[in-house]
Amino acid sequence: MRLVFLGTPEFAVPTLEALVAAGHDVAAVLTQPDRPKGRGQQMAASPVKEAALRLGLAVHQPERIRRPEVVQRLAGFEAKAMVVVGYGQIIPQSIIDLPPLGILNVHASLLPKYRGAAPIQWAIANGETVTGVTIMKIDAGLDTGDILLQAETPIGPDETSLDLSPRLAHLGARLLLEALEELEAGRIQPIPQNHEEATLAPILKKEDGRIDWSLPAAAIHNRVRGFLPWPGSWTTFRGQHLQVWRTRRVEERSIGAPGTLHPQKRRLLVACGQDSALELLEVQLEGRKRVTGEAFLNGQRPETNERLGEETA
Repeated sequence: MRLVFLGTPEFAVPTLEALVAAGHDVAAVLTQPDRPKGRGQQMAASPVKEAALRLGLAVHQPERIRRPEVVQRLAGFEAKAMVVVGYGQIIPQSIIDLPPLGILNVHASLLPKYRGAAPIQWAIANGETVTGVTIMKIDAGLDTGDILLQAETPIGPDETSLDLSPRLAHLGARLLLEALEELEAGRIQPIPQNHEEATLAPILKKEDGRIDWSLPAAAIHNRVRGFLPWPGSWTTFRGQHLQVWRTRRVEERSIGAPGTLHPQKRRLLVACGQDSALELLEVQLEGRKRVTGEAFLNGQRPETNERLGEETA
C-alpha cells in the first residue's frame, strides 16, 4: 500500500521498519526538524529521520505541517493511508481528509484511557497493571478517533517506562500491519470511543517529578519507575537536588515521619505516608555521580530522622 509516515521519537521507529519490511510503499517520511541536543547543543536528527535515511526513504521536516504548501505536497504523494506515531504536531483537517483510508495512529494505551502525550509514563505512575496499544483513525480531537484494533500487555511490578516503551513499540508495529491489511480488505469496523471513560496523560513537567513523601511508598515507587527518563523523580537533601533513580518497596512500617531517612546497615530507607517505607536503591546528588544507596550512606553519612525534601531559604 502506498503510505506516508509521520513520526519523530524512538517509539515510532519499529513501526516504520515494519512497514518497509512488509513491502509497503512508504512514499515519504515526515518528522520534526533537527533540534539542538545535549550539553553542546549540537543539531541532532530525530530517531525517525535517522531510521528513514538508513532505509533509503525520502525525508521531509516542515516547521508547520498545516502550511498550505505542505498540505499540497502531501496531496501530491497520493497515499492510500497515512500513519502517525508520535509526530509532535496536531494534524489539521485539511490533511486528515487527504488519504482515502484515513490516517492511522499508533497510541501507547488502551484508549480512551490515557489520551495525550505521555500515556506510558502516566499508566505506570498511576499503578496500572495492564496497558496496551490502540490503532485508531485520527480525527480533529486529542486521541478521540475511532478504534480499529487494540492489544493488551501486563505491566510488571518493577517495570519502568524505559522497559515498557520498546515492548509497546514493537506490539504497536505488529498491530498496525494487521490494521492496514484488515482496513484495505474491508474487514474492520471502526468502533467509536466511549468519551465518558476517557482519562488524560498530559505532557510531563519538571515539577511532576518532585517526590511528595506523604504519599504511600507504593505510589512513590510507581512514580519513580514511571517518570523515566523525564522528568525523573527528585527531592532535596541538605539543600541540594537529589535525583532518585531506583527504589524498592519494603516491609518495614511506622519507622518515622514521612520524608525522614532511616539508615539500616547497608540499606537506605525513607519513611513515606500511611506508615510505609521505601528503600532508595540508586540516587544522584547534585553535581555527583549516580550511586547505590549503600554508597550514598557511606559517603554522606545521613543521620536517622534527617529529612528529605525540605526547602532552603
